[in-house]
Amino acid sequence: MICGVVDLGSNTVRLSIYRCEGRAYQRLMNRKVMAGLASYVEDGSLSRQGVEIVCRTLLNYRSLLDNLNIRDMYVFATASLRNVDNTKEVVKAVKKETGIQVDVLSGREEGLLAFRGAMQDLHRSSGLMVDIGGGSTELVEFENKMVSSAKSMPVGSLTMFNRFVEGLFPTEKEREAIRGEVSRQFEKEKCDPGSASTVCGVGGTARAACNLANFVFDRPETCKTMTMGELHKLMKRFQDMDRKELNILLKVVPDRIHTILPGMEILDTICRECGAQKIMISTYGVREGYLHEKILRVESEYGEK
Repeated sequence: MICGVVDLGSNTVRLSIYRCEGRAYQRLMNRKVMAGLASYVEDGSLSRQGVEIVCRTLLNYRSLLDNLNIRDMYVFATASLRNVDNTKEVVKAVKKETGIQVDVLSGREEGLLAFRGAMQDLHRSSGLMVDIGGGSTELVEFENKMVSSAKSMPVGSLTMFNRFVEGLFPTEKEREAIRGEVSRQFEKEKCDPGSASTVCGVGGTARAACNLANFVFDRPETCKTMTMGELHKLMKRFQDMDRKELNILLKVVPDRIHTILPGMEILDTICRECGAQKIMISTYGVREGYLHEKILRVESEYGEK
C-alpha cells in the first residue's frame, strides 16, 4: 500500500508519502506549504481566507497524489483547527468544498502520536519529548517505555511571533515576553517534567535549530544532536542581527526566518525548566505516529502508566 498523510499545522501543511508493507513503512517523499494558518485567526476563529487556503492546499495535494496513482490520503489537524472557536464549521466547510475529511487531534492525542512516531527513530526508554509546532507545544514524559505524563501548551513558534514580535526578529524585551509566556503555561498546565538530562526534540523548530547548529559549528548535516551550550551560542549570535547572520538564516532556514528565533526561545525555556544538557532530534514525529497507529493500526510498545 502507498498512501499520503497530511499534517495540517498552524505554520506548515505537510504531505508525506509512505510505502507500507505489513507493519513496516518507508517514507518516499515530503512536500511542505508554509500556509501560516495561525496568522488567519481573527477574534478566535479561522477566517474565510484561512479556510480557502486549507481547501486549496489539500486539493493541490490530492491532485499530486492522483497524478501518482495514489488513492489514499489521510488528513489530520493539530492546533491549527483545535485552538480556534469555529473548528466544527471549518471541518464541515472543508468537507463540503473538497470532499476531504479532516481528523482534528486533541492536544494529548497529538503529543502521544508525536512521541510514538519519534520513538521509532530514537529508541530511548526514558526521557522527555518536546514537540514545538507553529501553534502548540507538546510535552511527553516517559520512563521505561511507559508514558507518565502528556501535556499540550498553546504556545508555538508562529503564535509567539504573532503575539509578541512587532518586527521580523524579536528584540530582547520581546524574547523575555516569550520566555515569560512559556513559563506561565508551564505553571498553568501544571507541567512537571522533572529532571531530564536529554530532551527528545520533535517537529520543524527542533530540526531547523539543529540544521542551523550544524551549519554554524561546521558539523555534518547528518548530526542529530545539539548541546544546550550550542543552543545558547546560537541564540546569542542571532540576538543582534546583521547582514552576515541574516544571510545564514536565508541559507539554512529561509522558510522559518521569522519563527526560528521565537521557536528556539520556547525550546530553551523548556530545557531550562527540566535541566536538560542535550537535545536529540528525531526525523520522525506525529505523521509517523498517526500512520503507525491510526492507519496501520499497529499497537505501540510504548504504553501508559
